[in-house]
Amino acid sequence: MTSMNEYRELTWQGLWKNNPALVQLLGLCPLLAVTMTVINGLGLGLATMLVLIGSNCTVSLVRNFVPNEIRIPIFVMVIAAFVTIIQLLMNAYTFQLYEALGIFIPLIVTNCAIIGRAEAYASKNPIQYAAFDGFMMGLGFTVILVLLGAMRELLGYGTLFSGADLLFGEWAASLQITVFETESPFLLAILPPGAFLGMGFLIALKNVLDKRIETMMASDTEQKSVMRARVTAEGS
Repeated sequence: MTSMNEYRELTWQGLWKNNPALVQLLGLCPLLAVTMTVINGLGLGLATMLVLIGSNCTVSLVRNFVPNEIRIPIFVMVIAAFVTIIQLLMNAYTFQLYEALGIFIPLIVTNCAIIGRAEAYASKNPIQYAAFDGFMMGLGFTVILVLLGAMRELLGYGTLFSGADLLFGEWAASLQITVFETESPFLLAILPPGAFLGMGFLIALKNVLDKRIETMMASDTEQKSVMRARVTAEGS
Protein backbone atom coordinates (compact mmCIF):
# COMPACT_ATOMS: atom_id res chain seq x y z
CA MET A 1 0.00 0.00 0.00
CA THR A 2 2.86 2.33 0.88
CA SER A 3 4.46 1.56 -2.49
CA MET A 4 1.27 2.45 -4.38
CA ASN A 5 0.95 5.69 -2.43
CA GLU A 6 4.53 6.59 -3.33
CA TYR A 7 3.95 5.97 -7.05
CA ARG A 8 0.70 7.94 -6.90
CA GLU A 9 2.45 10.86 -5.21
CA LEU A 10 5.30 10.82 -7.74
CA THR A 11 2.76 10.87 -10.59
CA TRP A 12 0.89 13.82 -9.06
CA GLN A 13 4.14 15.70 -8.39
CA GLY A 14 5.64 15.16 -11.84
CA LEU A 15 2.58 15.85 -13.96
CA TRP A 16 0.92 18.63 -11.99
CA LYS A 17 1.84 19.79 -8.49
CA ASN A 18 5.59 20.07 -9.01
CA ASN A 19 5.80 20.10 -12.82
CA PRO A 20 9.37 21.19 -13.69
CA ALA A 21 8.19 23.59 -16.42
CA LEU A 22 4.96 25.01 -14.99
CA VAL A 23 5.77 25.16 -11.27
CA GLN A 24 9.54 25.03 -10.84
CA LEU A 25 10.04 27.04 -14.07
CA LEU A 26 13.20 25.04 -14.87
CA GLY A 27 14.62 24.39 -18.33
CA LEU A 28 12.87 27.43 -19.76
CA CYS A 29 15.67 28.30 -22.20
CA PRO A 30 15.29 25.18 -24.41
CA LEU A 31 11.55 25.04 -23.70
CA LEU A 32 10.97 28.49 -25.16
CA ALA A 33 13.59 28.22 -27.89
CA VAL A 34 12.70 24.96 -29.67
CA THR A 35 8.92 24.70 -29.30
CA MET A 36 8.06 26.16 -32.71
CA THR A 37 6.51 22.81 -33.65
CA VAL A 38 5.03 19.80 -31.85
CA ILE A 39 7.78 17.49 -33.13
CA ASN A 40 10.60 19.74 -31.94
CA GLY A 41 9.04 19.85 -28.49
CA LEU A 42 8.41 16.10 -28.45
CA GLY A 43 11.97 15.33 -29.57
CA LEU A 44 13.57 17.48 -26.87
CA GLY A 45 11.08 16.22 -24.28
CA LEU A 46 11.82 12.56 -24.99
CA ALA A 47 15.57 13.23 -24.90
CA THR A 48 15.22 14.98 -21.54
CA MET A 49 13.04 12.18 -20.17
CA LEU A 50 15.57 9.49 -21.12
CA VAL A 51 18.37 11.47 -19.50
CA LEU A 52 16.27 11.92 -16.35
CA ILE A 53 15.49 8.21 -16.09
CA GLY A 54 19.08 7.13 -16.75
CA SER A 55 20.69 9.66 -14.42
CA ASN A 56 18.16 9.02 -11.63
CA CYS A 57 18.74 5.26 -11.81
CA THR A 58 22.52 5.64 -11.79
CA VAL A 59 22.53 8.16 -8.94
CA SER A 60 20.24 5.89 -6.91
CA LEU A 61 22.55 2.90 -7.47
CA VAL A 62 25.73 4.75 -6.41
CA ARG A 63 24.20 6.95 -3.71
CA ASN A 64 25.77 4.96 -0.87
CA PHE A 65 29.25 5.03 -2.44
CA VAL A 66 29.61 8.71 -3.37
CA PRO A 67 31.20 10.95 -0.70
CA ASN A 68 28.89 13.79 0.27
CA GLU A 69 31.54 16.42 -0.50
CA ILE A 70 31.78 15.56 -4.21
CA ARG A 71 28.25 14.35 -4.92
CA ILE A 72 27.27 17.30 -7.17
CA PRO A 73 30.26 16.95 -9.57
CA ILE A 74 29.63 13.19 -9.72
CA PHE A 75 25.93 13.77 -10.51
CA VAL A 76 26.85 16.24 -13.26
CA MET A 77 29.26 13.72 -14.79
CA VAL A 78 26.56 11.05 -14.77
CA ILE A 79 24.08 13.42 -16.45
CA ALA A 80 26.70 14.47 -19.02
CA ALA A 81 27.36 10.81 -19.86
CA PHE A 82 23.68 10.14 -20.56
CA VAL A 83 23.32 13.36 -22.56
CA THR A 84 26.28 12.28 -24.71
CA ILE A 85 24.63 8.89 -25.32
CA ILE A 86 21.33 10.52 -26.36
CA GLN A 87 23.18 13.04 -28.51
CA LEU A 88 25.06 10.30 -30.39
CA LEU A 89 21.88 8.24 -30.87
CA MET A 90 19.99 11.24 -32.25
CA ASN A 91 22.93 12.10 -34.49
CA ALA A 92 22.84 8.55 -35.87
CA TYR A 93 19.09 7.94 -36.23
CA THR A 94 17.31 11.33 -36.29
CA PHE A 95 19.98 13.57 -37.77
CA GLN A 96 17.67 16.23 -39.21
CA LEU A 97 15.85 16.62 -35.90
CA TYR A 98 19.21 16.68 -34.14
CA GLU A 99 20.26 19.56 -36.39
CA ALA A 100 16.95 21.38 -35.79
CA LEU A 101 17.36 21.17 -32.01
CA GLY A 102 21.01 22.18 -32.29
CA ILE A 103 22.82 23.29 -29.15
CA PHE A 104 19.82 22.55 -26.93
CA ILE A 105 20.54 18.81 -26.87
CA PRO A 106 23.97 19.13 -25.19
CA LEU A 107 22.53 21.90 -23.00
CA ILE A 108 20.32 19.28 -21.31
CA VAL A 109 23.34 18.84 -19.02
CA THR A 110 22.64 22.26 -17.54
CA ASN A 111 18.91 21.66 -17.05
CA CYS A 112 18.35 22.33 -13.36
CA ALA A 113 15.38 19.96 -13.29
CA ILE A 114 17.69 16.99 -13.88
CA ILE A 115 20.38 17.83 -11.33
CA GLY A 116 17.61 18.89 -8.94
CA ARG A 117 15.88 15.50 -9.08
CA ALA A 118 19.18 13.67 -8.76
CA GLU A 119 20.02 15.63 -5.62
CA ALA A 120 16.57 15.95 -4.05
CA TYR A 121 15.12 12.50 -4.78
CA ALA A 122 17.28 9.92 -6.58
CA SER A 123 20.17 10.24 -4.11
CA LYS A 124 17.82 9.37 -1.22
CA ASN A 125 15.56 6.65 -2.64
CA PRO A 126 15.71 3.11 -4.13
CA ILE A 127 16.14 2.65 -7.87
CA GLN A 128 12.52 1.72 -8.64
CA TYR A 129 11.23 4.97 -7.15
CA ALA A 130 14.07 7.00 -8.69
CA ALA A 131 13.34 5.58 -12.15
CA PHE A 132 9.61 6.30 -11.84
CA ASP A 133 10.34 9.82 -10.56
CA GLY A 134 12.56 10.45 -13.59
CA PHE A 135 9.86 9.14 -15.92
CA MET A 136 7.06 11.26 -14.42
CA MET A 137 9.15 14.44 -14.20
CA GLY A 138 10.29 13.89 -17.79
CA LEU A 139 6.73 13.21 -18.90
CA GLY A 140 5.49 16.39 -17.21
CA PHE A 141 8.21 18.40 -18.94
CA THR A 142 7.45 16.73 -22.30
CA VAL A 143 3.72 17.43 -22.05
CA ILE A 144 4.38 21.16 -21.61
CA LEU A 145 6.86 21.16 -24.51
CA VAL A 146 4.30 19.47 -26.76
CA LEU A 147 1.41 21.73 -25.67
CA LEU A 148 3.47 24.87 -26.20
CA GLY A 149 4.74 23.56 -29.54
CA ALA A 150 1.19 22.74 -30.63
CA MET A 151 -0.06 26.23 -29.74
CA ARG A 152 2.77 27.97 -31.58
CA GLU A 153 2.70 25.70 -34.64
CA LEU A 154 -1.07 25.93 -34.99
CA LEU A 155 -1.19 29.72 -34.64
CA GLY A 156 1.97 30.33 -36.65
CA TYR A 157 1.73 27.85 -39.52
CA GLY A 158 -1.81 26.46 -39.32
CA THR A 159 -0.48 22.89 -39.03
CA LEU A 160 0.12 20.17 -36.43
CA PHE A 161 2.79 17.44 -36.44
CA SER A 162 4.73 19.09 -39.23
CA GLY A 163 8.07 17.32 -39.67
CA ALA A 164 6.95 14.14 -37.90
CA ASP A 165 9.15 12.21 -40.32
CA LEU A 166 12.22 13.81 -38.69
CA LEU A 167 11.49 11.85 -35.51
CA PHE A 168 9.58 8.76 -36.60
CA GLY A 169 10.80 8.14 -40.16
CA GLU A 170 9.44 8.68 -43.66
CA TRP A 171 6.12 6.92 -42.98
CA ALA A 172 5.21 9.65 -40.44
CA ALA A 173 5.09 12.40 -43.08
CA SER A 174 1.41 11.56 -43.51
CA LEU A 175 0.73 12.48 -39.88
CA GLN A 176 0.83 16.21 -40.65
CA ILE A 177 -2.53 17.91 -40.12
CA THR A 178 -3.25 21.15 -41.97
CA VAL A 179 -5.88 23.10 -40.03
CA PHE A 180 -5.80 26.15 -42.27
CA GLU A 181 -3.71 27.44 -45.17
CA THR A 182 -1.65 30.61 -44.77
CA GLU A 183 0.60 32.42 -47.22
CA SER A 184 2.62 34.11 -44.50
CA PRO A 185 3.16 32.65 -40.98
CA PHE A 186 1.94 34.48 -37.87
CA LEU A 187 5.35 35.72 -36.69
CA LEU A 188 4.31 36.56 -33.12
CA ALA A 189 3.54 32.90 -32.48
CA ILE A 190 6.77 31.46 -33.88
CA LEU A 191 9.19 34.09 -32.54
CA PRO A 192 10.41 34.19 -28.89
CA PRO A 193 7.70 36.65 -27.70
CA GLY A 194 5.08 34.10 -28.74
CA ALA A 195 6.81 31.46 -26.63
CA PHE A 196 6.70 33.72 -23.56
CA LEU A 197 3.02 34.54 -24.14
CA GLY A 198 2.13 30.88 -24.64
CA MET A 199 4.00 29.84 -21.51
CA GLY A 200 2.29 32.58 -19.53
CA PHE A 201 -1.10 31.33 -20.76
CA LEU A 202 -0.32 27.74 -19.66
CA ILE A 203 0.83 28.90 -16.21
CA ALA A 204 -2.29 31.06 -15.82
CA LEU A 205 -4.50 28.13 -16.86
CA LYS A 206 -2.86 25.88 -14.27
CA ASN A 207 -3.37 28.49 -11.55
CA VAL A 208 -7.07 28.78 -12.42
CA LEU A 209 -7.50 24.99 -12.34
CA ASP A 210 -5.61 24.78 -9.02
CA LYS A 211 -7.99 27.31 -7.47
CA ARG A 212 -11.01 25.40 -8.73
CA ILE A 213 -9.64 22.11 -7.37
CA GLU A 214 -8.90 23.76 -4.03
CA THR A 215 -12.42 25.22 -3.86
CA MET A 216 -13.99 21.85 -4.73
CA MET A 217 -11.92 20.06 -2.10
CA ALA A 218 -12.81 22.64 0.54
CA SER A 219 -16.50 22.33 -0.34
CA ASP A 220 -16.30 18.54 -0.20
CA THR A 221 -14.59 18.67 3.21
CA GLU A 222 -17.26 21.05 4.50
CA GLN A 223 -20.06 18.77 3.30
CA LYS A 224 -18.45 15.76 4.97
CA SER A 225 -18.13 17.72 8.22
CA VAL A 226 -21.83 18.68 8.06
CA MET A 227 -22.82 15.07 7.39
CA ARG A 228 -20.69 13.85 10.29
CA ALA A 229 -22.27 16.43 12.58
CA ARG A 230 -25.77 15.32 11.52
CA VAL A 231 -24.98 11.65 12.10
CA THR A 232 -23.54 12.44 15.53
CA ALA A 233 -26.58 14.56 16.43
CA GLU A 234 -29.00 11.83 15.28
CA GLY A 235 -27.05 9.17 17.18
CA SER A 236 -27.18 11.15 20.41
